[in-house]
Amino acid sequence: MTAAGNSALFPTYARYPITLVKGEGSRVWDDTGKEYIDLMSGIAVTNLGHAPQAVKEKLVEQLDQLWHVSNLFHIPNQEKLAQLLTENSCADKVFFCSTGAEANEAAIKLARRYAQKVLQNGKYEIITFNMSFHGRTLATLTATGQDKVKEGFLPLPEGFVYAPYNDIEAVRGLVSDKTCAIMIEMVQGEGGVLPADPAFIKQLAELCEERGLLLIADEIQTGVGRTGKLFAYEHYGIEPDIFTLAKGLGAGFPIGAMLGKGKLAEAFNAGSHGSTFGGTPIATAAGIASIETILENKLPERAAELGTYTVNKLQERLQANPLISKIRGLGLLIGIECTQPAGEIISEIHKRGVLVIPAGANVIRLVPSLTIPQEDLDRGIDVICEVLAEKAAAAVQ
Repeated sequence: MTAAGNSALFPTYARYPITLVKGEGSRVWDDTGKEYIDLMSGIAVTNLGHAPQAVKEKLVEQLDQLWHVSNLFHIPNQEKLAQLLTENSCADKVFFCSTGAEANEAAIKLARRYAQKVLQNGKYEIITFNMSFHGRTLATLTATGQDKVKEGFLPLPEGFVYAPYNDIEAVRGLVSDKTCAIMIEMVQGEGGVLPADPAFIKQLAELCEERGLLLIADEIQTGVGRTGKLFAYEHYGIEPDIFTLAKGLGAGFPIGAMLGKGKLAEAFNAGSHGSTFGGTPIATAAGIASIETILENKLPERAAELGTYTVNKLQERLQANPLISKIRGLGLLIGIECTQPAGEIISEIHKRGVLVIPAGANVIRLVPSLTIPQEDLDRGIDVICEVLAEKAAAAVQ
C-alpha cells in the first residue's frame, strides 16, 4: 500500500487502508493474504462476482481476435449486444460508451437535441431531484442534486432544476416552457438507497405524457438485474423514453450504454455524438456474456429473493438496535440507515473481513453480487449485526 502523501495519483478518492489484489466469486483478498466477503461488488459493478468464467471465456476468445477498431466500422458484437438489450427492454436503439457519466451525458444531449432539432421548440431544461447522483462530468455533476459534488467547478452549465424526490406537486410546479425532460433514479443509490414511491413514478410518467416531456431513467446502479428485475423501471409499470446503464453491464469490464425509444433516433446523426472507446469488440463481448448469463440463470429473480431475505434478516436482528433507524432497498441494493455517521461502523466491518460501503453520511450500503453464495451472504449479515450490536452496547456505557 502506498501512503497517500507519497502517491503520484491525484487525491480524488478517500481510499480505505486496504489493497485488494485477487478476487474470485464473492470473495477478495488483500496484499497480506487476508480474505474478505465482498458485499459491495465494486459499487454494483461485479454483478456476477469476481472473474466469472462465462465472461472470462468470451473475453479471452475476443482478445485472440480483435481488441479495438474505430466506430467508423461495423462492430458485430455491438449489434449483438444492442439486440439483446432492446429485445429485453422497452428501448429500440442503443448508444455505447465507456462509463455511467458518459451514458448520462449522452441522455442529456439526446433530450436537448430531440427538443431543438426534431420538435424545434427550443426547450433545454431538465428537471432532476434533490440527493440524486448522475456522474462527475460537468453536465452530469450539474444534473446531480447534491451541492458537495459541485464545489469549485463554477460556472456550471445552464438548464437543470431540482425537485424534492417523491413529490409530484413540486415537480408540476417546476415544469416550464423551457422543460424538455425529467431525469430520475428509480432508487437513489448514492443519495441513501431511497426507492421511488410507485405512485410517484406513475404520476411522473403521466406528467411527461401530458406535457410532452421525455422521461429519462438513470439505471447506472439499478440496471442489469440489481433490483430484482432486469431494469428497475419494470417495477413501476412505466416505460422511460431513455434509460442509461453502466456499472453491472460488463461484469467488471468498462462499458456504458444509453438506450432510447425509436422516435429519438432522428435527433442524432453521424457526428452529433460519439465515444472513442464506446462499444469496443472487447467491451461488448463482456456485455454479451454478462447479459446472457444473467438471463439464462434468472439472476434478477435471485436478486429479488435474496434481497427480501436480507432485508427481513436485518430487520429481525436489528429492530431493537438504537443505532438503526431504517432498513430499506430493492432487490440486492440495500441500505441500513444509522442514527449517526456510518464511517466508523463501516471501517470496523471491514476489519472483520466484510466489505460494505456508505451511501451518503449515515447509510451502510450492501450491493453484493447477484451470484453470492447463501453462506457468504449469511456470514456478511452476521458480521454487520455483530459490529452494530457492539457499537450500540458501547454507546450506552
